[in-house]
Amino acid sequence: MSSKGSRRRGGRRTPSAAPPRRDEGPNAAPGVAGLPWWLLPALVVVTLGVYAPAWHGGVLWDDKGHLTAPALQSLAGLWRIWFDLGATQQYYPAVHSAFWVMHRLWGDDTLGYHLVNIVLHAGSAWMLACVLRRIGVGGAMFAAFLFALHPVQVESVAWMTELKNVLSGACYLGAAWTYLCFDTSRRRAAYASALGLFTLAILSKTVTATLPAALLVVFWWQRGRLSWRRDVLPLVPFFVLGLGGGVLTAWVEHTYIGAQGVAFQITPIERILIAGRAIWFYLMSVLWPVHLVFIYPRWAVSQAVWWQYLFPLGVVALVLAAWAWRRRARGPLAVLLYFIGTLVPALGFVNVYPFRFSFVADHFQYLACIGVLVGVAAGLRALADRRHLAPRGRVAAAAAVLTVLGAMSWRQSREYVDAATLYRTTLEQDPDNWFAHNNLAALLLNGSHADVEEAAAHLREAVRLKPDDYPEAHYNLGLAFEKLGQFDAAAGEYGIAAAQAPAKADAHRRLAEVDVRLGRAAAAVQEFQVVLRLDPADPAMHNDLAGAWLQLGRFDEAVAEARTAVSLEAASPDAHYTLGVALARLGQLDAALAEFTTTTRLRPDDAAAELDAGLILLGQGRAAAAAERFRAVLRLRPGDPAATDGLARALK
Repeated sequence: MSSKGSRRRGGRRTPSAAPPRRDEGPNAAPGVAGLPWWLLPALVVVTLGVYAPAWHGGVLWDDKGHLTAPALQSLAGLWRIWFDLGATQQYYPAVHSAFWVMHRLWGDDTLGYHLVNIVLHAGSAWMLACVLRRIGVGGAMFAAFLFALHPVQVESVAWMTELKNVLSGACYLGAAWTYLCFDTSRRRAAYASALGLFTLAILSKTVTATLPAALLVVFWWQRGRLSWRRDVLPLVPFFVLGLGGGVLTAWVEHTYIGAQGVAFQITPIERILIAGRAIWFYLMSVLWPVHLVFIYPRWAVSQAVWWQYLFPLGVVALVLAAWAWRRRARGPLAVLLYFIGTLVPALGFVNVYPFRFSFVADHFQYLACIGVLVGVAAGLRALADRRHLAPRGRVAAAAAVLTVLGAMSWRQSREYVDAATLYRTTLEQDPDNWFAHNNLAALLLNGSHADVEEAAAHLREAVRLKPDDYPEAHYNLGLAFEKLGQFDAAAGEYGIAAAQAPAKADAHRRLAEVDVRLGRAAAAVQEFQVVLRLDPADPAMHNDLAGAWLQLGRFDEAVAEARTAVSLEAASPDAHYTLGVALARLGQLDAALAEFTTTTRLRPDDAAAELDAGLILLGQGRAAAAAERFRAVLRLRPGDPAATDGLARALK
């Protein structure tokens, strides 16, 4: 921003209201707010072209948690999106409603989702130009193209999950423009529209709660001071709404998403160190956008390390310098206040789940980078004015900068074509990224034997890099060993995962099943019991525990667990079969025969149940019925020796 908010009178600077330019009123022409009519279509076309590699991008990291789940695809599901806090991964009902509508329109085809993200981003860039023209900032159109094409925005635009950013950003900038109209006209309709758009922004992503503070920064920049009645009081409802949304989001992150535990045990001083370093990280990534990656390394933060204090001290020094400069130009301080203030929700003072992997992410500064980009655009415009640069020279210089940024964004958007490409690219730039090692391995586990071997290598590296608190990687390494037939090694990894995350049932379940395979029934019983303490209503686990009791010869316990499994899921053929085996071991042959019969009714191709039923019938002297059972087995398993022998005995 330049210092247009003040002018000289008799050698002294006095505040001015900096009224809107004459061509920015309601009858402005051409275009909106004095902008040319072609700006919006140009932004859309250019942005679509830059992001062409991501048009058909596949499902990434947590896209499945945001795209509409089958249980939510009905009208009742839409109701749950708004009124059931646990129905969606995050409580952003406006975003999930948009996903719901898009699923109705084109289902799981990712092209539509990506095009919506890109067009919304381009529309936000156009709206930014409208806002800047209205408040009288130079270089508005250049700033809009910087925002649209800057590489730091790729993560927000090319990743379907970040509809949160582009939708909330469009509502945020729309609310800002409408409120600026209200500030000039004081019309109630404009105020109501601004409040409505701000509400939609909050319901899309609560980082937009910083909008009222940003508007106060703009008014201070324009007028040199703030009036309680004119500037602050009308924004009180906005502050209240933003605070409520922020508190709700923090609670959802902690309660439903898992922003708690060892990774979030950070002291207040360390949070200040994180915030200071993050501000410099984001500032440099905007000014020099190279080596951008999907997941950045998580810093080792310690309040005992002296040099880490240089980051927050540097931020304070920068702000103080801008404060001292304010009498000459308020723009630099306004830029810093907007940039830092908009980043506050992502600086580490409030726990959010991604902090488990990294304290910074490109998509965290989707709106905050506006301050820096606007400052750069306005500064370059002022420099061009002072140098009396010809219009052709200005256009050529701007085109050169935008071409470079667009090429960088085009290249980076290629990383988002699928999850494997994204993780491999991340590892090329950061080989020690344990998160990428684990997530790439999770994809490879579903592939060939060679893929599983590669997955095991990545997982060994992940647990080497993060040995003490990474149950997911140990669990996945257990799966890899199990697929490779290394059951003892698998049991060891499942045991570590279960120890690191004792409240997660999956590791205990897999460990129990491997113990059964290895003949360690007593150990399996203990693990199954842990699973059932975590989830007492799991019929499959009751059935598996019954099987382990059978291996130990504890038939009464086996019958009890199998009966529980049947009571929880009467249509489970596995539970009925296990109950039949346990009853047969206790000598209750008629009851066992009934269970085997139920099993074959529920699963007609169950040869084991047919064979066991035939053996009971043969033992009871019911040869004809036994022969039918044995013939059924032989239809399912031709040449089965037990069935062949049983049929011969029955016929004899």
